[in-house]
Amino acid sequence: MTVSSLPESWRPALEPVLQSPTLRALGGFLQAEEHAGKLIYPPRGLRLAALELTPLDQVRVVILGQDPYHGPGQAHGLAFSVQQGVKIPPSLANIYKERETDLGMPRAIHGNLTRWAQQGVLLLNTVLTVEAAKAGSHQGKGWELFTDAAIAAVAARAEPSVFILWGSHAQKKAALVAGLADGPHLVLKAPHPSPLSAYHGFFGSRPFSRANAFLEAHGRGTIDWQV
Repeated sequence: MTVSSLPESWRPALEPVLQSPTLRALGGFLQAEEHAGKLIYPPRGLRLAALELTPLDQVRVVILGQDPYHGPGQAHGLAFSVQQGVKIPPSLANIYKERETDLGMPRAIHGNLTRWAQQGVLLLNTVLTVEAAKAGSHQGKGWELFTDAAIAAVAARAEPSVFILWGSHAQKKAALVAGLADGPHLVLKAPHPSPLSAYHGFFGSRPFSRANAFLEAHGRGTIDWQV
């Protein structure tokens, strides 16, 4: 793996990690899996899309996912997002339902969140690949070191950002970032939007309006949450 596709602002934080033994081993693992005929999502060229679409110096909001969708045609490198034409997954449908309640926006007819990413919303999964039909299959293979470094790079910036952390996995991830709780940022925690937990505090958490209020109060504009 290489940083050649990444915006310049990410490279100082991520290049040393990409050269580490852990990430070199990850690269070897992915290559071996593909040579063995296993189908990996998202495909090559899309695995770093979250970082490519949202340069570090433009990040205003971080939304953490866990690992990519493992169904055909779904994952394209952005947490919770799917390509246009793909059925909207249940968690994203609930995100749209909360957005409708929070902001009065009608539910979208597609699940592609690229427009958010282009406005500075880092839609980062903590693991960036998965084997087809095997959720969580690439956890513990090395991606966590890489995404830890990306999260830490945002947390280290003086510019106030919003961390939207849905579910225990994302919340534990943020706890690994030294100084996050004492920094200039806003941390919004809520249950995961999955149908299994959305009714236990995700609905009604108003992350979109709260994020925008914080950003506007700190001179960082607002996110247009339309897709």
